[in-house]
Amino acid sequence: MRIIDDPIESTQYTEAEIRAAAEAADNWGTYVTVHAYTPRAIRQALAAGVKCIEHGHLIDEPTAKVLADEGIWWSLQPFLDDEDAPTLVNPVSRMKMQEVFAGTDNAYKLAKKYKIKTAFGTDILFDARLASRQGAILAKMVRWYAPGEALRMATADNGELMALSGFINPYPGKLGVVEEGALADLLLVDGNTLENIKLIEDPDKKFLVIMKDGTIYKNALPN
Repeated sequence: MRIIDDPIESTQYTEAEIRAAAEAADNWGTYVTVHAYTPRAIRQALAAGVKCIEHGHLIDEPTAKVLADEGIWWSLQPFLDDEDAPTLVNPVSRMKMQEVFAGTDNAYKLAKKYKIKTAFGTDILFDARLASRQGAILAKMVRWYAPGEALRMATADNGELMALSGFINPYPGKLGVVEEGALADLLLVDGNTLENIKLIEDPDKKFLVIMKDGTIYKNALPN
């Protein structure tokens, strides 16, 4: 079946197949996350032992409550029909994406209402234009969250999610915290992002220092 003919309402794989993947991942010291949009697909993944749901924009309220009750992570993205919408020339794919756009606001409202462990997802790995706009996309989160909440989601909360990989964790120190022994990934921004989160939309000018794993890759501080 071609991907353009793949109905967004379809539920792929069986619970047993997903459980086999989750068990194999757990044996290897890591975990499984799934791309799922609908309540049925999400619930099947949870029953199979999945620890994180990617997307989930068509979720309903009872399923959102299950995520909260079971402590499942939700990697949600601010997919909107705006300048950062994926360019889909196929009309079938475009129609499916419109469904996702329509569910974004409700998804974030449910995530907040039930205090679900929510990560900032981007799903833009293969789009160079959107990859360069990650800061602008994160800034859109103020539609639902305070600037500090949005920034924490993309740093501390995402770090907590990635640490679920356990003994196979590829990172030599903690992520998303500023403390001794943590992985030293730090940004110094020219301004107060808690007052103006739009500062992160212009990293070339506003990111004065970029440090990754203790190595400084940019230092634009005045001498």
